[in-house]
Amino acid sequence: MEEKQGKRRFDKAFKISAVKMIEAGQKAAEVARGLGIHENLIYVWKKKYAKDGEKAFVGKGNLTEMAKLRRENESLRLDNEILKKAIQTVSQLILEPPFFKNWNQEAVFQ
Repeated sequence: MEEKQGKRRFDKAFKISAVKMIEAGQKAAEVARGLGIHENLIYVWKKKYAKDGEKAFVGKGNLTEMAKLRRENESLRLDNEILKKAIQTVSQLILEPPFFKNWNQEAVFQ
């Protein structure tokens, strides 16, 4: 039994370099064989690149950037929660009666 391979994903630089090889005069079949991809995929990429230029193929890169920002956001939220709890703990320690028990206002404000 053969294992089914998942859908392969290619980054923007890979797609653009494949298209530029064809634009430089190489045959699509040769480029596809060399890169280990189907020839039709190169034609799809070439069409998108001709239509959108350098703005083509933003999908995957944009998603990874969003994932990175989400992880960073979650990390900052956790840091914020920790700092809030630390402030509460320190405030309770400072404002509890044992701290003020021997406190002499007149000595502090002389």
